[in-house]
Amino acid sequence: MASIQDLIQEQVHKHPIVLYMKGNPRMPQCGFSARAVQLLQQAGATEVFTVDVLADPQIRDGIKQYSNWPTIPQLYIGGEFIGGSDIMADLYQQGELQKLVANVQKQQDA
Repeated sequence: MASIQDLIQEQVHKHPIVLYMKGNPRMPQCGFSARAVQLLQQAGATEVFTVDVLADPQIRDGIKQYSNWPTIPQLYIGGEFIGGSDIMADLYQQGELQKLVANVQKQQDA
């Protein structure tokens, strides 16, 4: 059986945009997760693969080890760890989140 780290790696590399969050986009279970979803929508993300870390304690702990980042939510674009909601907000303010989203969606459409 694959380890939780293998599962996370597969999710991160299989999907262009992955958000590990508390809850889901329709019902976020914390303000930071709600903010992350909102920022992605505003940045033009049309398809985001989300993982509810509250549904699986192994993923909740495993994602923190995978990224070496202590908090949730965590955003991955094109297989790369981007950061949490504060970093996402900073990138959005600078116009960088929009560029990252547009680039990965272009690659997906090609």
